[in-house]
Amino acid sequence: MNVLMIFDQIQAGMGGKEKADIAPGGKKGEIGSVPMIKPHLAEVDGKVSACLYCGDKYFKDNQEELERKMIGMVKKLNPDVVICGPAYNYEGYAYMSAVLAHKINENTDIPGLAAMSKENQDVIAKYKDIVNIVKMPKKGGTGLNKSLSNISILAEKMFKKENIEQLKKDICY
Repeated sequence: MNVLMIFDQIQAGMGGKEKADIAPGGKKGEIGSVPMIKPHLAEVDGKVSACLYCGDKYFKDNQEELERKMIGMVKKLNPDVVICGPAYNYEGYAYMSAVLAHKINENTDIPGLAAMSKENQDVIAKYKDIVNIVKMPKKGGTGLNKSLSNISILAEKMFKKENIEQLKKDICY
């Protein structure tokens, strides 16, 4: 299973909050925080084939254009599944993750999911019924490994078009 990750500037390793205006980019292979999820994806025979990134402020300021560009890049890279996040408790990244997962699901045959912590309650409330959003702890919180495993398991089942209703009840908002 080839996985495309979508990161903000922080998780991509492109800088901190001061770089929130970084333009979108991408790379085949791994960048940023991929090593954290890599062993969990390996357990479901998955690997990260490419990563896209964008500053969360840049996304918010250019949302319509970015949605089209990111969907175009997803189609071109043609992964088996797209993971938007994990966004932890970063509000701007959580919003970008939910919007992009929703747009990818709407405009491609490639399944997309998002992951974020409960602190993003406004984003979760708005998108949980239209996007699979995996529960995870805030940055530095406990339960990270279990959440990364849950993200990987859901990604595999979405890719294989298996029934995910019970899994969604257990691990998603």
